[in-house]
Amino acid sequence: MSVTDGTPELTIAVVGDYGAERPTHKATQQALGHAVQPPLRFEWLATERAAGMDDAELASYAGLLVAPGSPYRNMDGALKAIRVAREREVPLLGTCGGFQHVAVEFARDVLGIEQADHEESNPGARELAVVRLPVSLADHSHEVFFEPGSRVAAIYGVPAAVEPFFCSFGLNPAYRARVEERGLAVSGTGGDGAARVFELPAHPFFVATLYVPQARYQPDDPHPLVTAFVAAAAARA
Repeated sequence: MSVTDGTPELTIAVVGDYGAERPTHKATQQALGHAVQPPLRFEWLATERAAGMDDAELASYAGLLVAPGSPYRNMDGALKAIRVAREREVPLLGTCGGFQHVAVEFARDVLGIEQADHEESNPGARELAVVRLPVSLADHSHEVFFEPGSRVAAIYGVPAAVEPFFCSFGLNPAYRARVEERGLAVSGTGGDGAARVFELPAHPFFVATLYVPQARYQPDDPHPLVTAFVAAAAARA
C-alpha cells in the first residue's frame, strides 16, 4: 500500500469514468460508502489515469472495482487494471462493463487473441469477445443461477438471486468454451444458460458480474458480493 507519514493508506480504486448523473455510479458510491470502514477507503480512478500508471502502482491498491459505465474513455486503462488484478492477485469485482472488459482482457492476454474487442466500442472488429445480446437486459431485474460449489454460490448462500441489469452486451458464446478451458469459470448464468458471472477459482477474489450488485444496495441489507469484495480487499491490505 502507499504510505503517507508512515501510515499505510489502504484504498480501493473504483476504475471508471465517474458521472454523478449515472444511477449505477451513485449506487456504487452508496454501497461502498456503507461497506468500507476506516482505515480502508475508496476513490474513483479514471480509466485515462489508469492507463498511465505502471503495474506496481495499480497493484498497490487494496482492491479494484471495475465500475459500470462503458464504453470507457480509455479502454486500455480498464484492461490494464484488470490484467494487473488477475496477474498480481489484487481482489477484483467487475460489474456490467467490468464483466465485459474482463472477457476482452482474458481473450487478449490469456487466450492470445490480440485483436479481441468489444462490439459497443469497435463494432467492426474481426474478433468480438463481447457482442450485443439477442435481447437487451437493460433496466430490468433478472434471475441468475449460481454454479454449485463456486465462490459466488458460497457468498450468496442460495442457488439463485434476482439482480438488476443495465446492459445490452455480453460474452460472445463462441468464446465461452475457450475462456473456461483456460480457467475463467462461468459461475453464474441466466435463465437461457448464458454467462452472467465470471470467477477465477484460484485467485483470492476475482469475480465479475454482468449485472450491477451495488444497484441493489439498501442501508439495512448490504449486498453479499460487495461485502465479500471489501472483506477481501481489507484482508489483502
